[in-house]
Amino acid sequence: MHTNAVPLDTYSLCSTLTASSKVKDLDFGKQIHAHVAKSGWASSVFLGSALIDLYSKLSNVRDATLVFDEIPEKNTVDVVLWTSMLGVYGRNGHSKEVIDLYNEMLVEGIRPDGIAFLTVISACGRTGQVQEGVKYFESMANEFKLDPGPEHYSCLVDLLCRAGELKKAWELLNKTLKKGMGKGSVSMWGALLSACVDRGDIELGKLAAERALELDPQNVGICIMLSNLYARFGMWEEIGHLRVLINASGLRKDVGCSWVQVTS
Repeated sequence: MHTNAVPLDTYSLCSTLTASSKVKDLDFGKQIHAHVAKSGWASSVFLGSALIDLYSKLSNVRDATLVFDEIPEKNTVDVVLWTSMLGVYGRNGHSKEVIDLYNEMLVEGIRPDGIAFLTVISACGRTGQVQEGVKYFESMANEFKLDPGPEHYSCLVDLLCRAGELKKAWELLNKTLKKGMGKGSVSMWGALLSACVDRGDIELGKLAAERALELDPQNVGICIMLSNLYARFGMWEEIGHLRVLINASGLRKDVGCSWVQVTS
């Protein structure tokens, strides 16, 4: 396009970057980035977001950060650019940077959205900052008047379970559901069940599985996790009952999933 002397505008460049992102063409993406810089468009929020998305998919945190830092108007624009950068750090395991950037957002007066909260709570889970993660979660409704979705509760459960706070996760879920979230979601209860399998909490694991199966009686993944939990305690009769349940329902376990997790 450019070699034929057709002028490039921000929209055509953004479309080209999107295409490069889909095929993960780093070299071509860098050529476009260089053209953007030479054309004086480095401050464009529109193009900046596209470049950050490209580098994110290529796990190129350094260049994504450079693009973000080059945009002078980022402190006065909406949350999308900031959320994109949070995602870059989050997807590439830079949990400390996620938390630092989130706090910088607040200082700059940028109002976080649901995706930003999801990213920062997940980062707290990976860094063991349980209290900080709970604080961010609670601020969604208390400070920013955002309603947490099932994905936020699942993330918070994972945060607590990583810290071994299984009972606190159970209490939180039940307290939250009483406020009007119905019976929750399979992912919420599945996150708790998975932690119970890892920690060997049979009683809480059974309760979590029961809640999940109330929502989706034919969920084989939940049955398999419960079976693995039973196996840790040699509860072979209960495993047999689960097999009967799955066979009677005409279900099949996913390839690669084992009925019994052997532990030393």
